[in-house]
Amino acid sequence: MEAGDCFLSETQTRGSVFVENAKDHPEWMKTAYWGQVIWGGETYLVTPETCYGYADKNWGKDFTSPWVWLSSNNLTSTITGKKLTNSVFNIGGGRPKIGHLALNRKLLAAFYYEGESYEFNFSKFWTLTRTEFSCRETETQIIWHVEQETPLHRMVTDVTCEKKDMLLINYESPDGAKRHNRLWNGGNGVGTVQLFERHVGGERLIDVVRAENIGCEYGEYC
Repeated sequence: MEAGDCFLSETQTRGSVFVENAKDHPEWMKTAYWGQVIWGGETYLVTPETCYGYADKNWGKDFTSPWVWLSSNNLTSTITGKKLTNSVFNIGGGRPKIGHLALNRKLLAAFYYEGESYEFNFSKFWTLTRTEFSCRETETQIIWHVEQETPLHRMVTDVTCEKKDMLLINYESPDGAKRHNRLWNGGNGVGTVQLFERHVGGERLIDVVRAENIGCEYGEYC
């Protein structure tokens, strides 16, 4: 497919996007979906005001093991009670590769909090990012706990999702192998994100954010 300088094939994706005056209108860059979904004879309306959209591209030939993904823009400050309409967080990874080198238990994270960006990116080694996380499966839930920090900031994320609301994905990788047999995917996760500013001698709590409609995934080879 080709459109202007944008190109998509089975082996390549390239191109560019330009939005004029984007700096003056950050709301133009938000993911806003609208339309309808018909399921089981019922019609469900999708509007930007009631839908929490998300879109991305997974690069590579397979999901890593472990695989972790968490994201939401349905966020509320538990300190002020205010809906955070200009905020979103995203966490992803597990065992990413740099070239042919696999890095175990590494996650990337970003929290855009009401106009301020907080990044936890291990690939930017000079930021001294550290991450610890655990994911577990109970009889009824999938549970995530992620702690990330740099010398300047710390973020603690706790999420649960009911398995009855999730898909157990039957995923076959492009090479024909089926490595993941317990890969869970959901969109109804709930939890909290604690954000701290760090300084010599202690920390300052920026906010404790209640997150809903969390897109969430977890799986390990088994």
